[in-house]
Amino acid sequence: MSARIPRDRVLASLPPLLLPLVEGLAAKASAAQADLYLVGGPVRDILLGRNPRDIDLLVVPSADAGSIARSAAPREAQVVEHGRFGTLRIQVPEGAIDLAGARTETYARPGALPKVRPGSLDEDLLRRDFTFNTLAIALTERGGKPLEVKDVCSGVEDLRAGRLRVLHPESFHDDATRILRAARLLPRLGFSLARPTHAAIRRALADDAFAGVSGDRLRREFEKLFGDVSLGLDPVLALRLLARWGALSRLEAGLDWPKSATAPMRRLGKALADPPWRTNRFRPWVAGLSVWLAPLKPALRRRVMQRLSIRGDAEERIAGFGQERGRILRRLGKARGRGAIDRVLSGTGEETLLALYACSEPLSRRRILRWAAEDRSRRAPLSGDDLLQLGLEGPALGKALATIRAAHLDGAIANREEATALAVEWARRHAARSPTRKQR
Repeated sequence: MSARIPRDRVLASLPPLLLPLVEGLAAKASAAQADLYLVGGPVRDILLGRNPRDIDLLVVPSADAGSIARSAAPREAQVVEHGRFGTLRIQVPEGAIDLAGARTETYARPGALPKVRPGSLDEDLLRRDFTFNTLAIALTERGGKPLEVKDVCSGVEDLRAGRLRVLHPESFHDDATRILRAARLLPRLGFSLARPTHAAIRRALADDAFAGVSGDRLRREFEKLFGDVSLGLDPVLALRLLARWGALSRLEAGLDWPKSATAPMRRLGKALADPPWRTNRFRPWVAGLSVWLAPLKPALRRRVMQRLSIRGDAEERIAGFGQERGRILRRLGKARGRGAIDRVLSGTGEETLLALYACSEPLSRRRILRWAAEDRSRRAPLSGDDLLQLGLEGPALGKALATIRAAHLDGAIANREEATALAVEWARRHAARSPTRKQR
C-alpha cells in the first residue's frame, strides 16, 4: 500500500528552527549526486499527523554522508561521528540532527552489537525493528509533485491498521532491546501487537534473549521509556506490558511490576509531562526507577541497579529511595510551619523530590508543591557574610542562618532589620556561652 505526501506538509512538520539545516543538507546532497531521505520514526509520526521530535536522515550512497554533513553544517555546529556504526550527529544551538549513510548489518551472536557495512536504501530499511519504522521520504526530490513514501515492508498498511509488527521472526533474538521498545511504542501510539510478533517475543524470552545484552543498552531503553512521558506515554502501561510478557523477570529474577506503584507512577507520569513547579535540571528515568523499585526489597533493587549498569549518584538515589521515602514523609507529616518543612526538604535532589511528590498523600503533596514552587527559591534577609560580621562562626553561624530562614518563611520576620535583630541576639548568646566552653 503506497502513500504520497505534499512536500510542504513534510517540511512544515519538522522542527522549524532546524529546517534551514535540513534544506541545506538536501541541497548539498543533490550537488554531490546523492539522495537524502527522512527515515524511520519521523516519517511514521508525520503520517500519523504528529510533529516529530527528532530528525533522522539517511544519505545514499553512504560514502557521501560525512562530507555532506561537514559542508552543510554552520560554523557553530558540532559534528560528532560514530565511525563504527556509520552515523553522525550535527549539534547546533537549536537542536540536533542524526545523519547516517545507508548500511546493512549482521549479528555475530544474539544480543551483540551489529557489524555494520555500507548498503543500499532497501538494505538499510530492512535492518530496522518494526515495519512502520522502515518508511522513507526522499527530501532531494524537486518539483511540485507530492513526495512518495518508500515502503518496503507494508509499513503504511500497518500504520493505518494501528499494528506493531516486526520484519522477521528472529528480530527479537537479534536485538532483545526491541522488546522494551515495543512496550514503549504500543501504548504511546495506541497500537496493538500483531500475533506473530507476540509469538516472537515469547520465543525470544524463552530463549533468554536478554542474557547477551549489556546493561548500558538496557538502561538506555528505560531512559527512553521515561523520557517518552513528554510525548504522551503512560509509563504504567509500558511497564505492565513488560510484566505481562514476562520480560521483567527475564531481566532480573524477581523483578516485576508491583501494584502498589501504580498510583504513584501515574502521578509521576503527569508530573514529568507537565511539571507542577519550575524544575531544575533532572533525569526523568532516575525519578521513574525510584518510584517503580521502591516497594521491592533492597537486595533486589541493588541487583537491578547492577543489571542496568547504574552507578554513582543515580544508583544511590534509586536504591536508597525505598527507605528515604518513608523517613522524609514521616518528618514532613510532623512538620509545623513552612520553616520546618524547609528543613525537611532542603537539599533534596530534583529526582527524589518528584518521586516523593508522586508517592505522598495529598497533604504532603501540597507541602512539597508549595515548597518547590515558592519557598526553596526565597532568600533569607541575611547571608552568611552578614552573620560573620556580627561575630558568628562555625556551627553557631549555620544554626543562626537556619533559624533566620525558618523565621522568614514562617512570617515571624519580614525584613532585614528584623533579621538583624534576631542575629544580634544569636551573637549575644553565642558570646555569652563561649567563655564557659573555654573553661571546660
